[in-house]
Amino acid sequence: MDLSLCFTSLTLVALAAQEDRLTVHAAPRPLAREAVVEDWPGFLGPRRDGHVRERPLDLRFRREGPKLLWELRTGEGFASPVVAGQTLVFTHRVEDEARIEARHAETGALLWEHALPCSYGGKYIEDSGPRSTPQIVEDRVFVHGVEGELMAFELATGELLWERNTTKEYRRDHGFFGVVSSPLAVGDHLIQMIGAREGPTVLCLDLATGETVWEAGDTWGASCSSPVLAELGGEPCVLVLAGGDSRPPVGGLFVLDLATGAVRARVPFRSNLYASVSGATPLVVGERIVLSSAYGVGTHAFDLVDGRLERAWENGIELQFSSPLLADGVVYAIDGVSQRSGALVAVDPATGDETWRTSLSFEEVLEGKTGEEREFTFSVGEGSFLVVDDLLLALGDYGHLAVLDPGRKGARVRTWASLFHAPETWTPPVVSHGLLYVCQNRPGRSGEGQPRLLCYDLRGR
Repeated sequence: MDLSLCFTSLTLVALAAQEDRLTVHAAPRPLAREAVVEDWPGFLGPRRDGHVRERPLDLRFRREGPKLLWELRTGEGFASPVVAGQTLVFTHRVEDEARIEARHAETGALLWEHALPCSYGGKYIEDSGPRSTPQIVEDRVFVHGVEGELMAFELATGELLWERNTTKEYRRDHGFFGVVSSPLAVGDHLIQMIGAREGPTVLCLDLATGETVWEAGDTWGASCSSPVLAELGGEPCVLVLAGGDSRPPVGGLFVLDLATGAVRARVPFRSNLYASVSGATPLVVGERIVLSSAYGVGTHAFDLVDGRLERAWENGIELQFSSPLLADGVVYAIDGVSQRSGALVAVDPATGDETWRTSLSFEEVLEGKTGEEREFTFSVGEGSFLVVDDLLLALGDYGHLAVLDPGRKGARVRTWASLFHAPETWTPPVVSHGLLYVCQNRPGRSGEGQPRLLCYDLRGR
């Protein structure tokens, strides 16, 4: 055994325990000898597809959930944490200050932090914290703040390497929800939707310097969706689903050339309601693009034919916050309404037909407002999920974690746990190096206190 590593680990635990906001409960199990692990460097994982390729993972937890390792009391925000090796980066807001924190992934111990003033106020929800998930690329981490501050930090030290303010540079406003779209790193470039009113809609920057490589798009504002990389017709391209605060409401899909930002194709895709926004990330199924939005839009599929996007099919499934994922040739999605009804649906990407729908609800006996015990039924609501081997790991928007076994006629719930009872659990979960990270974004109804970042042990033996 490397005693220096052991000493370092114990030192980190000791330092972590001294923090007022951090509570350390246990150490994680050691990784299995043949374990396969991955970093989780950006939104929806290393491939932006929500797939977890780690082995082995223990998903046989009981009603109390997996073993809780540490919890960090946090401020406002909906951003996911990102992980590279033993470093976790997380952004949130405390009062009038936005914070970027780097922490030890296993212990939660603070490694470095950067703070900047933040005065943003949300239009439609009370939470005014960061929404955009950071992006780690090798020894750097890139953060786009809720007010438009785009910053590059050295991952090991937190040194600020460069910064730009997209709101001031392009005279853009905060839209409905501030900056929500998460940056995408491709090679030496960082691609970010900014949605300036007179253009551009999308920026491509040099990772090393922050200098502009190309600009694309004109009058479509920034949505809550994040760009994805695709290959269509043998050519690499970037898919951006845009559309923000505008009258009349306009927006849609851009297919952009990766090297130059040239618009290869575009198609309108937006609700006619003013207060509408697209949040689901575009899904690529072979040469087909699947888009989904709420407010009367539904889910549509498009094919790129001779420079035009032609609609292949459409159905009534509406995704507001969560993104559809592809597994074994099937498109899965959680079709639900926040804090209300929700179901897991399976869709045939060739036809758009809904092959099955499984309602997801969780019944618990809890203490009511007057102290008596009552039976409550919670739904997955507008939840999110990850693909783990042939299973799905779903997080309901009120704090319920479920392992689902999808089949030909529906999904079977293998097990589920109640991690907490708090609304607006909209941040997708993260799995990296055998650990599960979950964000509780609002105070809980059963005494779980203020928002928290929680770390659980999923390491298999």
